[in-house]
Parts: sequence; C-alpha cells; structure tokens
Amino acid sequence: MAEKKGKVSDVDFRRRGPGGPGGMFAEAEKADKFGPTLKRIFKYFLSSKLLMLVLFLVVVFGTLCGIIAPKLQSNAIDMIAGSMKGELYRTLVLMFITYLFFSASRFFQDYLSAKLSQNVVRKMRRELFEKLLDLPVKYLDQHSHGDVMSRMTNDIENVSTTISQSLPSLFSGVLTIIGTLAMMLVLCWQLTLLSFVTVLITIIVTRALSGKIRMYSRRRQALLGELNGKAEEIITGYHTVVAYNHQKASDDEFNTTSDELTKASIRINSIAGVFGPMMNSIGNLGFIVVAAFGGMFALNGIISVGVISAFIVYSKQFGMPMNHLAQIFNQLQTAIAGAERVFNILDEENEDMSGENLVDAEEMEVRFEDVDFSYVQGKQVLNDFTLSVPSGKKVALVGATGSGKTTVVNLLMRFYDIDSGHIYINGQDLADVSRSDLRKNVAIVLQDTMLFTDTVRNNLKYGNADATEDDIRLAARMSHAEGFIEALPEGWDTVMVGSGANISHGQRQLLAIARAFVADAKILILDEATSNVDTRTEKAVQNAMQKIMEDRTSIVIAHRLSTIIDSDLIVVMDHGEIVEMGTHEDLLNAGGKYAELYNTQYAGSAT
Repeated sequence: MAEKKGKVSDVDFRRRGPGGPGGMFAEAEKADKFGPTLKRIFKYFLSSKLLMLVLFLVVVFGTLCGIIAPKLQSNAIDMIAGSMKGELYRTLVLMFITYLFFSASRFFQDYLSAKLSQNVVRKMRRELFEKLLDLPVKYLDQHSHGDVMSRMTNDIENVSTTISQSLPSLFSGVLTIIGTLAMMLVLCWQLTLLSFVTVLITIIVTRALSGKIRMYSRRRQALLGELNGKAEEIITGYHTVVAYNHQKASDDEFNTTSDELTKASIRINSIAGVFGPMMNSIGNLGFIVVAAFGGMFALNGIISVGVISAFIVYSKQFGMPMNHLAQIFNQLQTAIAGAERVFNILDEENEDMSGENLVDAEEMEVRFEDVDFSYVQGKQVLNDFTLSVPSGKKVALVGATGSGKTTVVNLLMRFYDIDSGHIYINGQDLADVSRSDLRKNVAIVLQDTMLFTDTVRNNLKYGNADATEDDIRLAARMSHAEGFIEALPEGWDTVMVGSGANISHGQRQLLAIARAFVADAKILILDEATSNVDTRTEKAVQNAMQKIMEDRTSIVIAHRLSTIIDSDLIVVMDHGEIVEMGTHEDLLNAGGKYAELYNTQYAGSAT
C-alpha cells in the first residue's frame, strides 16, 4: 500500500522507526501525570479486593511482630542487667516466636503480592490487546509496531515488577514507620525528636533526586520502544537489508539508538544507586545521635540500657522503611512512565463500528461520487474522484505508484474516512453503514500476504468460520492451491509459522486468494493478487478468478497489465485523478496514458 504509507505526517513518520529522520519521539510522550496515573493503576486492584485484604492483614501482622520484637529484646536486656523484674526464659521464647512469625509473614507477603501483581497485569495486558484490535487501521499505520509491542511487553512488565516488589514494602513501610514512631515516643520522646533529624535529611535528598529519575525513566522507556521498533523492522525486512548491502547503515542506526538507551539507563541507575549509600549514611548518623544522647540520658537515669538497645533497633527499623520508600518511589517513577505509555493507547479512540447494516441484495453496485481525500491535511491524494463499478463487473485500476489506487480500496473498506464526497453501495451511503457489516460483504487479497500461526484449514476459514470442508477444498482447487497443500507434511493440518515462512511466496499468495474465495463475499478486491505467482500459474489463476468473479463486483489493482486485459472497465489514474477509462481495446486505440503504459511493458522499454 504505497499510497498509504507515504502519506502520514512528518511526526508520525518519524515514529515508524529507522526510516524516519531522527526517529526520536521520547519528548512527545511525557509521563507527567503521576497522581492520576497512579489512581488509574489502583483501579485495577479493585478486581482483587479479597486478595488485597488478605495481603494487608498479613502485612499488618508481620509489621506488628517487627515492632514488638525490639521491645521484648529491651525487656530481656533490662532483666539481665537487673533493672527490670520478670521471667527471662519466657521473654526469650516469646521473642523467638515473634521473630519466627515475622519471617513467615514476609514469605506470605511475597507470595500474595506476586499473585496480585499477575492478576493486575493480566487484566491490563488483556485490555491493551483488546484495545489494539479496536483501534483504527491508521493508528497502526502511523506508529512503530515495535514501539506498540514494547508497551505490551516491557512497559506492562515494569508495572508487574513494581507491584510485586514494592506493594508489600509500601504497606509494611508505612505501618512500620507509624508503629515504630509510636514505640519510640513511648520509650523516650526526647530521643525520638533528636532522631527526626535523619527524617528531614531523607526527605530533602528524596525530593532532590526523584525528579531526575523520573525524567530519565520516561526517556529510557521511549528509547526502548524505539529500539524494539528498529529491531522489528530490520528483522521483518532482512532480505531487503542484505540485498542492498545496508547492514552497516542499519547497524549504525541501531547502535545510535542503543547508545542513547545505554546513556539514559546509566544515568537513571547511577542516580538511583546514590540513594542506597546516602540512606545508609543518614542511618549511621542516626545511630550516632542515639548512641551519644542515649548514653547521656542513661547516665542521668532518664532511660535504661535496654531502652538504648531497643532505640538502636527502632532507629534502624525506622530508617530502613524510609530508605525503602525512597527506592519504591523511584521504582514507581519507572512504572508510572510505562503505565502512562500503556494508557496512552487505551485512551485512543476506538474505530467507530456504529451504523446501519448494508442492505442485503444480490447485486452490489459501488459508486464513488466527488470524493476528496488526504492522509495529511493539505496534501491531496484523491481529487474529485468519481467512479461507478457496476454490479457483477470487473473494474481494474492502473497507474503509476502513488497515483491513489490503493487509497480507493482503503476508502471502500473504510480503513479511512473520506474528507468530502460520498461512496455508495446500491445507493446506500457508506458513511451510514457500520464498518463491521460492510467488511462482511467484501473480500480482499493484498499484495503483502498475511497468514496466521494456525493450520492451513483455519487460515482459509479466517473470513468465514462457517465454511464447510467442501467449500474450503473447492476454493483451494480453483485457486490451484490444493496440490501443494496436500503435499505438505501434515496436509490441511500443517501449521503456518512466521506468516507462512514454511512455504513459498507464491504459495502464500495462492492461500490468500483461496481465503478470499472461501469468504464468499459479494464484493471482491484484488490488490496485486498475482504478484508473487509465476506466469504459468498466473494464467491458471486468472481463469479460475473469472469463474469466481462471475456475479461479483470486483475491483482489481494491477501493475502487470496482462492480468486485467479482460476487465469490463479499465480506469487509468494519475495523481489522484482519473485520466482515462474504457476497455483494453478502446484505450489502446486512444493512444493515451494506458497505451503508453502497455507499450512500455510489452515493447521491452525501461520501466
């Protein structure tokens, strides 16, 4: 579809990957809605309320155990020192059980959070895939496929990892801070206030570094999507890359993006890596404060030695969640950046499938009336295009590349909507017809054949799930595909892999033609349908097509003029306009554009 691919906007073209100038679209997708995006992610948790409740209870129980244990340790030390009376053995056993329960709760936290994260990611991934199926064709035409796949895999996986690793830490961290603070105030409020110095320093450091981490997280995720787009394009077009000795240039393009990704990753990892050492240093400062002032308070009889021991544990216990919360915040930056890229797709408008049904009729007359269309505003592709395709007739569209032939098909299929004018089928305006019902009545064979990873039989039934075995075999026989199908290792049950990489280009084309036959639609579109078959097979397929196209309205796009000589009407297009119309003989006798094209092909002149 040359016309379509060449008419996207400059910005969108850059998004397609290595083909665009610069290919840098990170700045176009700013994940700067942290709060709203976080709330939106949280909505996915509502489908697992019971699991969240159980996880919360486990976290609360484990946190309480972690808070109680240092107090028991303080009591044991004071009993040994003789400043407290009590049963030391009982206290030690209780302390052991408390730590045991604490360890068990951590195990269940990890298990439950992993299960919750997978539930959330499964729902998000399913919604994204369903959304991709509902998007307009032009969205995927104008966006890098690799980038879209990166959002489906890498970005969603980042959300999953963050939920799995951060959710229990977030719950327990907040509860630990609250519980530990309460215990510290009960034991010695003066020492607690002195310990708050470390809290203030932690807040200042977190605010200073979080902005940079967020910025580089956005850039890294965008670059990762672009890198996937380049890799996907090179792998898909590898034969072309090799044929034109473009390996070095492709390698340079890939490495340029890879280097940018590496730099962004190094920056974010370096900045994130500073948090750990800085938090440890701040924590050590807290220990110094506790040790120095705690010793003074103990000498003055304000607190006991056991309280100092408990305070050292509580100070560490208070500082660790602060450290973890800072790290969690950084992880959330990456997850939010990825989640917002996913939500950007989810927020795209679905293809409008509303409308009335196409009136059922034996005859299907197609008419384009004064149609104007442009993929990009101001760059007209079709100009005042008017054409009638009589029911049951074969109309061929010919012309140079970029003349608008495939665009006519795109508009008839409503892959794109026209700018002005009308398209009618039996007098019914297609603007009022639902896309779904329209496409049930149209079968299409494209130049670029797409087969799915499924059996040959199911590939042929793709457009008509109710087709019988006889229907499938008849279609295969008439498209001259039956012979090679039965020669395949598993025959009709052979699974096509890699878009049909286990058969030849010509065989894939024959299967696509057979699939259109099985669809049994009243309107047939053939876009260079025989481009990948040899001359002998082409002649046989043409004879079969004549039978299939009987009583069907057919539109054929062809560069090879030998395939459309018998057309009821040949339409010659140039720069989005019809310059000639007529039968093969009439156009040859007219000596115009068509005659020039025909004589160029058959006189052996340069093309």
